[in-house]
Amino acid sequence: MAASPLTDQLTATINALRGGLTAIPISAAMDTTEAWQQHFLQSGVPDQQDIAREIGNLQTLLSAETLDGAAIGRSLSMLGSQTLQLAQGSEGDVQSNLRTLGDLLLRIGSDLDK
Repeated sequence: MAASPLTDQLTATINALRGGLTAIPISAAMDTTEAWQQHFLQSGVPDQQDIAREIGNLQTLLSAETLDGAAIGRSLSMLGSQTLQLAQGSEGDVQSNLRTLGDLLLRIGSDLDK
């Protein structure tokens, strides 16, 4: 069975984050967050639209003249928590990948918010 576009997007995001946050060019981070934001906005699901709003907050933080690591960390942690909640209502590979992504976001967010 072929992977779905969502599974492919999750895998690509996980692999990028595993490579280290500072290894991701800001332009790639903005492209990735924009793709996720559009996915969640178009879902029509309130909880997913909340994720889209937090992604918008993260984009604002990432495009600021001076990066605030603690604020970025808090945003990533919020996204991690939201992603783990989303995983609870998912199944199979999507659920597994959402859990992995949520855990990564929480860990990276915690590291930055120190």
